[in-house]
Amino acid sequence: MKKGIHPEYVPCKVTCVTSGKTIEVMSNKSEMRIDISSFCHPFYTGSDKIADATGRVEKFRQKYNMK
Repeated sequence: MKKGIHPEYVPCKVTCVTSGKTIEVMSNKSEMRIDISSFCHPFYTGSDKIADATGRVEKFRQKYNMK
């Protein structure tokens, strides 16, 4: 690596504005605010529901022998 051309790598406090939770990661910024994270996103929290009005998901599961 060449000296003097890379940004400084510092601890970064990441705050989710939706849930209010914070985590610390390494970045070239000292602080970041994000709109959504794994703390509040429905996919990660398990509150995500599959909207299936025509039975497509069930057809797929039967086709590939999934439970």
